[in-house]
Amino acid sequence: MKPSIALVGDFSPEVVAHRAIPRALELASTAEQREVTWNWVRTTSIQDAARDLADYSALWVVPASPYANMAGALAAIRWARETRRPLVGSCGGFQHMLIEFARTCAGLNEADTTETNPAGQEPVVSALACSLVGQSGSLRFTPGSQLRTIYGRETATEGYNCSYGLNAAYRTALETAGLLFTAFDEAGQIRAAELPRSVHPFFIGTLFQSERAALRGEIPPVARALIRAAAEFTP
Repeated sequence: MKPSIALVGDFSPEVVAHRAIPRALELASTAEQREVTWNWVRTTSIQDAARDLADYSALWVVPASPYANMAGALAAIRWARETRRPLVGSCGGFQHMLIEFARTCAGLNEADTTETNPAGQEPVVSALACSLVGQSGSLRFTPGSQLRTIYGRETATEGYNCSYGLNAAYRTALETAGLLFTAFDEAGQIRAAELPRSVHPFFIGTLFQSERAALRGEIPPVARALIRAAAEFTP
């Protein structure tokens, strides 16, 4: 049986990342010479993650939040984290990985995003000081991180399309609970996170949208790594 990746989100052909991700996976699977399938899974269709996502070897929680069903997206992330299924979250997916981890692992039960709950008690995700919509910039990866290994170099340039990210006031709480922040922009702002391999084999969230490179005919390193992880996953 071919491994399959669930693209968790609310598909819209108007969203650039939604057009880019299938192309990224197509390019990556060809480069890796691995047969992997993928399907869109709307957040509203996730009522019981263990049941609704059981056929998938890996997940990609895609951009374009707020999601129609935030609870469904968070449940999918938690299920992938707890079952050690490979998981990538980009942009909104990364933001919701932070929220799920904060709620479940860091004791921040009211963790939320100011995008949908501006009066929330624990705004783990909040508006960036400067919007990154349509922006690109240089990144530096933490030595020894999975992202450093995936890219095969210390730095990279990636694009964004977001206005929300980690609220720095919660960085220590998330790090204490075990989350690693592993990519930073030139100003030292957090742009990615992952779990140690000893905790989870492939749990990576990026505020940047590496998938967009596929629309230029380039193979995004994160997509290629996810293809490998999905093909190698065993329940």
